[in-house]
Amino acid sequence: MQDHTSPAALENALALQKYGVGQPVRRKEDDTLVRGKGKYTDDFSLPGQVYCWMVRSSHAHGLIKGIDTSAARAMPGVLGVWTGADLAAANYNPFTCGMPLKSRDGSALLQTNRPALPTDKVRFVGDPIAFVVAETAAQARDAAEAVEVDIESLSAVTDAAEAAKPGAPQLYDHIPNNVALDYHYGDTDKINAAFASATHVTKLDIVNTRVAVVSMEPRVALAAYDRTTERYTLQVPTQGVSGNKATLAKILNVPPEKVRILTANVGGSFGMKNLNYPEYTCIAHAAKELGRPVKWTDERSTSFLSDSQGRAQLIHAELALDADGKFLAVRLSGYGNLGAYITGVAPGPLSLNTGKNLASVYRTPLLGVDIKTVLTNTTLMGAYRGAGRPEANYYMERLIDKAADEMGINRLTLRKRNFIKPSQLPFPAASGVTYDSGDFQGVFEKALEISDYENFSKRKRESKKNGKLRGIAVGSYLEVTAPPSGELGKITFDPDGSVTLTTGTLDYGQGHATPFAQVLSDQLGVPFDKIKLEQGDSDLVRFGNGTGGSRSITATGQAIVEASALVIEKGKKAAGHLMEASEADIEFGGGRFTIAGTDRSIGIMELAQRMREGQIAEGGPDTLDVDHATKETPSTFPNGCHVAEVEIDPDTGVTKIVRYTGVNDFGTIVNPMIVAGQLHGGVAQGIGQALMEEVNYDGSGQPITGSFMDYALPRAEDIPSMAVGDHPSPAKSNPLGTKGCGEAGCAGSLATVVNAVVDALSEYGIKHINMPLTSEKVWRAIQDARNAKAA
Repeated sequence: MQDHTSPAALENALALQKYGVGQPVRRKEDDTLVRGKGKYTDDFSLPGQVYCWMVRSSHAHGLIKGIDTSAARAMPGVLGVWTGADLAAANYNPFTCGMPLKSRDGSALLQTNRPALPTDKVRFVGDPIAFVVAETAAQARDAAEAVEVDIESLSAVTDAAEAAKPGAPQLYDHIPNNVALDYHYGDTDKINAAFASATHVTKLDIVNTRVAVVSMEPRVALAAYDRTTERYTLQVPTQGVSGNKATLAKILNVPPEKVRILTANVGGSFGMKNLNYPEYTCIAHAAKELGRPVKWTDERSTSFLSDSQGRAQLIHAELALDADGKFLAVRLSGYGNLGAYITGVAPGPLSLNTGKNLASVYRTPLLGVDIKTVLTNTTLMGAYRGAGRPEANYYMERLIDKAADEMGINRLTLRKRNFIKPSQLPFPAASGVTYDSGDFQGVFEKALEISDYENFSKRKRESKKNGKLRGIAVGSYLEVTAPPSGELGKITFDPDGSVTLTTGTLDYGQGHATPFAQVLSDQLGVPFDKIKLEQGDSDLVRFGNGTGGSRSITATGQAIVEASALVIEKGKKAAGHLMEASEADIEFGGGRFTIAGTDRSIGIMELAQRMREGQIAEGGPDTLDVDHATKETPSTFPNGCHVAEVEIDPDTGVTKIVRYTGVNDFGTIVNPMIVAGQLHGGVAQGIGQALMEEVNYDGSGQPITGSFMDYALPRAEDIPSMAVGDHPSPAKSNPLGTKGCGEAGCAGSLATVVNAVVDALSEYGIKHINMPLTSEKVWRAIQDARNAKAA
């Protein structure tokens, strides 16, 4: 115990300022990862480990007539070959979607009940049919190529609108017209009345392209089975070990305690690695059968086939306005492409999430969504960074720009007339959620200022002198983050003098260790460099809802705040005993417990050590450790305004983003450096979709964008320097006032980039062009416009 003005106490106070909330602290893991010292799933090996290779369908749709594995079984090193019939005999449960979504008639979402391996039919190119396990990966691959599969080819359909038509190839007998969910939201009569009374209605048909996730680290898994405990262990990259444990246990048809999930470093996910996949069931089965650990590592070529993909909507969007340009109603109708199977959250981004985010930052009284989510002979759909949020904001901002053009109202003026005002908060949006905070016009004005919008015309003239077209767009966005859910905040004071924070979110590139430690240090005064983070072992993470939906800092942050309060409560009891004072007289601040009105205090780390040594009161706490989970952390509403400026060469169609500005409201910012990095990454992915990314299939269902030779990703030269600004309005729904930031870059960039290109092309009379805005597509639009004018 010491004077709270001692050198040690002052040093601790200075450390709290350096590492506290709001400071741009470098990420804890950077040194490890930059030096190549990270440990990813493929870096793990177990004694006696063997290898799996999948046999996949080369047909998009067909009946399985027979599978001959005899030649494969006889090959060197082969330990076993399994088919769907073998797994069916093991009594595993199918993959299903747990979202409680209902069609407009009240019926539940129709399930595809996907088995790990099919026994009757293949439904997309890449559908796994069988798998081989051998002593080496090369032997397994050679044997997999020797498996003979007899498939009677059937007609395939890859377009969602075509798949929903009568007479289209049917993927499942129990799902008529391939429509698994006929989603409806809104009061149809009121919406129709609003459109009927509108002075102007803007309409737009929009293709939201299908994109591949292509995370830096492919999927990989290592399964082991302990025959003594009858327990499976799976080392696998995930977005949260707790949820994946529960799902895998359900599929394997065993109690949850018979499954352990381990996740180490993860090289990106963007939603894709939050699913359980057939390969994991297969290697778990083989590990049990063989009594040896089994590893499976995907290749990029099969990642394009088997990883979940994102977006993929065909939308008819409409906006009703009065004579002054005030929004009366907005509605969407169309189709979402589910792929061949429904698992995870797939229908949600295509329907529910799109509707929840459509109203954005605008006073839109009525909102309607009618989207059919449809099964096709393509790779399955899943969440992809934003999962419905970027899509919805894209539709709204495209409608606003087109409405402004049609009504002769300045694009900026039209937005200003419809912003929700701070005085109207909390604002009950037509989407059914209530916005608790925000200054949407303030964000907008700051973006205009930072982007030097007022001098755009000068830059446009300069571009014209150089034979280039120049366009600009200003777009606001708002996201409704993940639905309310609980999260774990377990704090353990370890014997070595460190503190372990255990939580159910999971870092797959976000940099959790640093901001979480900043919050914990801020709350308890625990030294920043003494804090460790545990997220990757389901035996330790008893509960958690994973990372997704931009929820991590809000959910885990609230858990840390609540758990810290419990630590302080225990600490006051213990400190009162040690300093022979009443608990009521103990105050806490700056990491120290102090007797009120005196200079007598004890630091929290010293107190934890004393308690470990047994210096505890009878009947009092024997440790400061707390194992706490929040009941529910509400959604938040991050928002912002982005400005994109593009330059186009009309002779080639090549488009360059030459200026980019993003001003955002992320509420309380724990670590501005990490937030900026998340924003940059999201913007880059939005630019990729806007300008170059698209998954395509031919008429028979064969993917024609199955490698980086055919599927373009943005490179460093495609991404401009970004001017980033903040205009925070702290959330009122969580104790830190934070709002999610991980997906905002996508939400802001899709619309602004596309709108900027359309603005540049407007001098040719071009009103709309669908993503991706490739040089060929832009060039062709210019040529068509020139030819039309000449005619």
